[in-house]
Amino acid sequence: MTTTDLARPIGQAEADSAAGQSMRRLLRPHLRSFAAVMVLQVIGAVAGLAPLLAVVELGRSLLSPGPIDHDHVWTVVVAGAAGLLVRLLFTAASSGIGHLLDGHVQLALRRHLAARLARVPIGWFSRRRTGELAKVVGEDVSAVHPFIAHAPGELVSAFVVPLVSLVYLFTVDWRLTLITLVPVVLAMALVPLLMLPARTREQEAYDAAMGRIASSVVEFVQGISVVKAFGGGERAHRRFLTAADDFVSIFSRWVRGMSVIAAGMQLALSPPFVLLIVLVGGAALIVSGGLAPADLLPFLLLGLGLTAPVAALGHGFDDLQSAGRALGRIKDVLAVAPLPEPAHPRPPRGHRVELRDVRFAYDSDREVLRGIDLVLEPGTVTAIVGPSGSGKSTLVQLLPRFFDPTHGSVLLGGVDLRQIGSRELYRQVSFVLQDVRLLRVSVADNIALAVPRAGRDDVVRAARLAGIHDRILQLPRGYDTVLGAEAELSGGEAQRISIARALLADAPVLVLDEATSFADPRTEQAVRRALATLGGDRTVVVIAHRLETVADADTVVVLEDGVIVERGRPADLLTRGGRFAAFWRARQSAEIETHGGVLRGDEH
Repeated sequence: MTTTDLARPIGQAEADSAAGQSMRRLLRPHLRSFAAVMVLQVIGAVAGLAPLLAVVELGRSLLSPGPIDHDHVWTVVVAGAAGLLVRLLFTAASSGIGHLLDGHVQLALRRHLAARLARVPIGWFSRRRTGELAKVVGEDVSAVHPFIAHAPGELVSAFVVPLVSLVYLFTVDWRLTLITLVPVVLAMALVPLLMLPARTREQEAYDAAMGRIASSVVEFVQGISVVKAFGGGERAHRRFLTAADDFVSIFSRWVRGMSVIAAGMQLALSPPFVLLIVLVGGAALIVSGGLAPADLLPFLLLGLGLTAPVAALGHGFDDLQSAGRALGRIKDVLAVAPLPEPAHPRPPRGHRVELRDVRFAYDSDREVLRGIDLVLEPGTVTAIVGPSGSGKSTLVQLLPRFFDPTHGSVLLGGVDLRQIGSRELYRQVSFVLQDVRLLRVSVADNIALAVPRAGRDDVVRAARLAGIHDRILQLPRGYDTVLGAEAELSGGEAQRISIARALLADAPVLVLDEATSFADPRTEQAVRRALATLGGDRTVVVIAHRLETVADADTVVVLEDGVIVERGRPADLLTRGGRFAAFWRARQSAEIETHGGVLRGDEH
């Protein structure tokens, strides 16, 4: 297997096809329930015509000359009542099964999405807004409700009821039947206007605007403490207000485009308009002698039956369109190619890390990393430095395989990461990122996430080494406190929990991406001592801007515009007076201004 084969991405068409097959497999176990909903609805819809037909027959019987057949009248009344009872029972059963089916399908969809999201490359999440993903798993799955619970019944009613009514009305008078269909034809003629490309674009813009509002709210709430601390309330609100203003503008355009069409359909299907058409047409036929007065009655009653299901379907058209778009977004997530697992996993031989001619691009426009060759030896600490946007975070995220390189390879113990099973890889590589996410479980469970069977003593030891033990004891129930429910931690405290988690995992390769960016100097010093104590032959890669962290490294790698421009021991690089020396002087000036102290390179 070549490096190119390992890096070959799955095509979009292939991914879309896989998503479609996945949806079909998910729905296949529920086909019988779908069929039951349809059959019950058909029976209920047809039975629902019985009361109307009974009224028609009673009218004919009572208006006809001669004596009234009381037995026939009571038979008609009983038949109408029985039809009403059957309609109530069968439509209730159809609705109940439909809603139960909806619950099962939504549960299956959410489980399927969770399973797929658990298998996609971790780096994929960093390119997506939290609010947008939450909308797919939450709102979009819920938006499928009308498609499953209501659409089958409404579609059946919209076709079966008019069809049965038309058959009956044609037996009475075909001319008045065609006249009765005029409102339906007028309404259906407006339906294509709802599906014009302009209307579709407006709907998509509406959904995108809603997603931006959700994302801005999530981001604002998550960062509200920082906003309040630094007095940036106006700036923080500005993004939400901008998103809200965009939504109002888009929604107004959408309403203006839809209002005339919707009003036309509502007028055409309204009972007064239908009755007016039937009465005018029927009166003309009666006057001409082509229709008996009693035969007008079924058209007055069933004419409304022709339009009511179509009107109900029209009212649910927006819900069906929303459900269709939600299904499309769900399929987009399901179409994301999962992280490829090797057919025959190979265990790494040691934990020497090597990057060979690594190139990486998030898209085809620009490469973030360009030809990286780097060796990280066991027992060493390598510091990655460089200006913002130079590719530091992208480089270290390749080590735990958040992404696969678009060219070249990353090897652990002489084995390409793509040939190592993910479970084995995460036993070998642990990581602490700047953006920490803690679970809504106890502090102890958060620390023991990678080692769920770890004893309390081991958890406490890791917390002590990370400098968070004393703070945990201040929580309501100590290590048993549920984060997010019983207590909240600051950004720096969350980072220390994450560091304790990595220390407990005791993986031979440790990746730290700005892992102490929120920590105070004393905490960072304690963490550095902990890493030094546990060092041994561990391979440590760290992105850091503080000089103490950089000075403790065995090797410094300077990145600039995705290329390694310098590498070597910190002291050697300082004497060269190159890019690292410039970085060192800039950081010294920044720390002097911040702490009022003086740091000299020879002191480290």
